Amino acid sequence: MWPRRHALRAIGASLALPALTPALAQFRVEIKGVGATQIPIVLGRFRDEERQPQSISAIVRADLERSGVFKIVDGPAPADENGVPDYNTLRSRGADAVVAGSATRLADGKVDVRFRLWDVIKGADQGGQSEPTLPVDLRLSAHHVSDQIYQKLTGERGIFSTRIAYVTKAPGKFTLRITDADGENIQPALIDNEPIISPSWSPDGSELAYVTFHDKKAKVVIRNVRQGTTREVASFKGSNSAPAFSPDGRTLAVTLSKDGGSHVYLMDRSGANVRRVTESTGIDTEARFSPDGASLYFVSDRGGGPQIYRQPVGGGGATRVTFNGAYNISPALSPDGKLLAYISREAGFKVMVMNLGTGEVRGISDTNDDESPSFAPNSRYIIYATKAGGRDVLMTSLTDGKGKATLIESGLDIREPVWGPYGR
Repeated sequence: MWPRRHALRAIGASLALPALTPALAQFRVEIKGVGATQIPIVLGRFRDEERQPQSISAIVRADLERSGVFKIVDGPAPADENGVPDYNTLRSRGADAVVAGSATRLADGKVDVRFRLWDVIKGADQGGQSEPTLPVDLRLSAHHVSDQIYQKLTGERGIFSTRIAYVTKAPGKFTLRITDADGENIQPALIDNEPIISPSWSPDGSELAYVTFHDKKAKVVIRNVRQGTTREVASFKGSNSAPAFSPDGRTLAVTLSKDGGSHVYLMDRSGANVRRVTESTGIDTEARFSPDGASLYFVSDRGGGPQIYRQPVGGGGATRVTFNGAYNISPALSPDGKLLAYISREAGFKVMVMNLGTGEVRGISDTNDDESPSFAPNSRYIIYATKAGGRDVLMTSLTDGKGKATLIESGLDIREPVWGPYGR
């Protein structure tokens, strides 16, 4: 295996919790390096939100600011979604859009979260939505508001209601955690005294595949995060590692050493129908499916050092993809199929992004100990683990390196983030 703090490990563990419990520590978000062009927007307080357990407007504000796409500006907002904007004053404040809403308790105990968006430049109503929700789900409803605003003003689907999985290490304890995309609402999915590594979301967000070392042997298991059940799918002789779901969720790519050496295999999600797909005398590992399911991108040292290769899923010759630098690992494909993110060792370990159409490569990080890049489902953002200010952190960034947000959880070793799909 190639030396790297968390790269290409084949160890892990799992122990189901009796029930999910709230985490004690929450992330603190630090934002810097936003893009040069931002949409100025006025965001009013939601009527009656002070009577609810969550401030809807505060969550929406944090979502929009963290995106790097919006700039919150001062200006008069309507009292709620039924009001009328003061377009002249808003234009004088430089606003392009204004949002207002309400959070009203209903007779059945739910809260009706409503909002409306107006285009200040055109003086036009851009619509809104109403979402009755349980008080415990108000944060998710606020993220849905943010998603709607993002989509209406950018034309792209928002990712604020998606989730992120990652692993933390504390003395004698490893935890697989799931959090909202803003780093809040942290929930432990697994806790064990043995390592947990290589989490991978299923396409529908209902399951996580990962590597466990619970019985002192590297195994691949799949956990249903909704039901809390776990099933073992790869426990062959030797190492079983690096699981990844196919886009349709029916197939897993895994790295096995059962036949000698480390090679990429495909198997049904049940663990049946195991077949080897890579052939080399070196190490083949960390396979990821292309979004169309037709190709595998994987790491191999068949050329002397670790590089990323592409090969048809049905077998055939592998084509080298990375050429900048002598050490490139941890491939991640953007859901739109246009970008490849990976880690390159150049004066440290840094996140690189390749345009697969042009071959252009750019570094997007300001740090030197990066690992495990993963794309958001809208292909606009990347999350990765790194060190900043001497602390382990998760960092999100626009794919051009702007709009960075650092999610910090002090006292814990944070590793291997993976961004979940749409669906909540």
